[in-house]
Amino acid sequence: MKIGFIGLGNMGAPMAANLMKAGHAVTGFDLVADMPDGVAKAESAAAAAEGQEVVITMLPNGAILRAVADEVLPGMAAGSVLLDCSTVDVDSARAVAEQAEAKGVLALDAPVSGGIGGAAAGTLTFMVGGKDAAFAIAAPLFDIMGQKAVHCGASGAGQAAKICNNMILGATMAVTCEAFALADKLGLDRGKMFDVVSTSSGYSWSMNAYCPAPGVGPQSPADNDYKPGFAAELMLKDLRLSQQAAEAVDADTPMGQRATELYDAFVTHENGQGLDFSALLPRFAAKGRDRG
Repeated sequence: MKIGFIGLGNMGAPMAANLMKAGHAVTGFDLVADMPDGVAKAESAAAAAEGQEVVITMLPNGAILRAVADEVLPGMAAGSVLLDCSTVDVDSARAVAEQAEAKGVLALDAPVSGGIGGAAAGTLTFMVGGKDAAFAIAAPLFDIMGQKAVHCGASGAGQAAKICNNMILGATMAVTCEAFALADKLGLDRGKMFDVVSTSSGYSWSMNAYCPAPGVGPQSPADNDYKPGFAAELMLKDLRLSQQAAEAVDADTPMGQRATELYDAFVTHENGQGLDFSALLPRFAAKGRDRG
């Protein structure tokens, strides 16, 4: 396929490189990042998108997605696909899909899970919203960039799945870190704690696959001074999106709200910026009980 790729940062660059290595012709555009080897450089987003069969975007937020859509859609052919892999608000995803469809362009919102490592290894999971015809065109590309793509429903459903998943992830990581800090103060060895919880009813991805305690369980950012696999500020972004969506549909999400507050404090007031989201553990370990 002829593919335009807009947004070649830490996630977009390895995704574009994997498409190029699989034999697709990829033209990229980014305001600051260099092009991966083999990816042709365009001088603008519009130039990267013009005449392509699929245009992939990986962008920071919904406002930028809307601006890029305004720029690229006029030059996209009817029947081509605008495949957005950013994590943005549901309203922006749906608005861009409506704008695309008005021009005869198919649209998919397809945020990803798996982080920078998954992007490089081609093992991402895609949560996809949009029409069946668009999903069928993009499916071979999902197979290259990831290990799984789930068609979640109509436009916006991919973003809904992503923010619900990451609301769970943020809350479970927070309580996992709390539990390790409590275990420390009760005199329980962290390794024994892991051995019990990882095979008991407290089992979770945060514990078993991404343990926040260094030297315990499989390798994780905790074993690398909490250098980010998934940065705390990105978790905060996703949690804020979850609460924005909850407000819009009048959903009661007290655990999601509390996780948002914790990560907001951690990132903005407690030097969590630039650390992995599992670095809540040393934060809790150093903190006593808040007695209000």
